[in-house]
Amino acid sequence: MKIIVPMAGRGSRLRPHTLTVPKPLVPVAGQPIVHRLVKDIAEVVKSPIEEVAFVLGDPAFFGEDVVESLTELAEGLGAKASIYRQDEPLGTGHAIMCAKESLSGPAVIAYADTLIQAEFDLDPQADAVIWTKQVDNPSAYGVVQLNERDEITELVEKPQEFVSDQAVIGIYYFKEVQVLKDALQHVLDNDIINGGEYQINDGIKRMMAHGKVFKTGTVEQWMDCGNKKVTVQTNAQVLDNEAAKGMNTIAESVVLNNATIIPPCFIGENVQLTNAVVGPHVSLGANTVIENSVVRNSIVQHETKITNTVIADSMIGSKVQYNGLARDLSLGDYTSIDE
Repeated sequence: MKIIVPMAGRGSRLRPHTLTVPKPLVPVAGQPIVHRLVKDIAEVVKSPIEEVAFVLGDPAFFGEDVVESLTELAEGLGAKASIYRQDEPLGTGHAIMCAKESLSGPAVIAYADTLIQAEFDLDPQADAVIWTKQVDNPSAYGVVQLNERDEITELVEKPQEFVSDQAVIGIYYFKEVQVLKDALQHVLDNDIINGGEYQINDGIKRMMAHGKVFKTGTVEQWMDCGNKKVTVQTNAQVLDNEAAKGMNTIAESVVLNNATIIPPCFIGENVQLTNAVVGPHVSLGANTVIENSVVRNSIVQHETKITNTVIADSMIGSKVQYNGLARDLSLGDYTSIDE
């Protein structure tokens, strides 16, 4: 089994946090988003992972440190890491084709801005599986249309009339991904463009037109990391999931001085808490200091110092110095505020 991860976008909706770190490498509950995604997929598919192929953007932003992190991730699963580049943002279908040398055999394609919680078996009768989540407002999503055999017959973007309540989450399985490769090559060769870009959906629709059977794989949880608000919500959900599994997410090296941790929280190595209340649903990166403050439902990255404040529903980067008023914050790396 291979995993193909297109992740060339700059993550503009998550700025300022993605000005210095690519969005898939922004930590949630102590681990980068893409690390969690790949590990979750490996667990769900229940097959040895042979290769993880990453499609990155501009080397000036997705540099050698990113390549090193992703290589370590793949090798940690016993897999080969392959790195490809998408030089222009020409759409999902184009991004996948940037990794065409890896497009053979069974494969999962997953976009690196979402996390899942799922437990199901891949349908051996299906040529492909599109993972979906039941939603209350399907008109806000791309959804799948099903026939009486629960096979996907159409992909419908933001339907104004009810088609189904199964929203496409951006994770796909192909029994033979070469077939998708051939379909997307047709899309590129014939300049089939939607929304100004080459889309994976046009390749999938071509496969359907040639009789390939698509089924759904429904996930229990679909956690988005598209912007600050939903990333903080996802952090809380991941912490709840890990608490339910009995996982220890508080480092032994944490120093507490008249401080209280209200679980679930992730507290990294060498964090110092003085006259502080932290939690619930807080993630603190390594070497962060919290003094004379209350922090709730927030993500704070590494080597940051927060003093004399009350914050909630916030996302704060690395190497930040914040001494100020109580508020809902979104601060990028290296910010310094003293109010």
